[in-house]
Amino acid sequence: MVAGVFFVVAAVAAIAAKLLWQPVLGNPDYVLGTGADTGVLLGGLLEFVTAVSVLGTGVALYPVVKRQNEGVALGYALGRVLEGATIVAGLATVMAVVALRRGNTGSTDDGTLVAAQESLVALHDAMFLLGPGLIIGVNTLLLAYLMYRSRLVPRWIAVIGLVGGPLVFVSSTAVLFGAYEQVSAFAGLGAFPVFAWEMSLAVYLIAKGFKPSPVDGRTAPPQAVLSPA
Repeated sequence: MVAGVFFVVAAVAAIAAKLLWQPVLGNPDYVLGTGADTGVLLGGLLEFVTAVSVLGTGVALYPVVKRQNEGVALGYALGRVLEGATIVAGLATVMAVVALRRGNTGSTDDGTLVAAQESLVALHDAMFLLGPGLIIGVNTLLLAYLMYRSRLVPRWIAVIGLVGGPLVFVSSTAVLFGAYEQVSAFAGLGAFPVFAWEMSLAVYLIAKGFKPSPVDGRTAPPQAVLSPA
């Protein structure tokens, strides 16, 4: 249940944060104006909640999924740490833009300030592509594999993750090489299966919890047990 709540909180907080950050991400002259600092700072707080929730899913699930395959489970937990770190890095760039606007006393050339904002926003976009793009694709694939193998949740949920993880990774790679924009219909379609996977997994975990698993990676198969002489 805790893991399911973390998934839901992470998704809601991330969407709300991006909406509140539009004055910075969508307005190249934000650093020169009066600014909508309150909304942007609230978005920063929500993005921090997103990062904590991402870490929370890894921490909450690791003790369970390590029973299936400890190496893959550790990879997932560490992947969530790395994903959370990229989210915090992106958050820092937006907060830096707010700090630049607040510290603008008129002595700095406007063009310099605008260029600094553009650089920070570009760094934010790069972190977003890396974390909730490439890294989340790998993380999704790892956890979906563990769910499919263990049958802790219905297999149709795991299949969504097995499809969504590689799809968002490929889509993010296409954005990286300039096939289409990071904010576009194609990118949205590429990310949607991961969103569907996380929300279906979250709802199932909150409503029912894990199923009793017939598979335990630590248990030796029957044929490996020697019979007494």
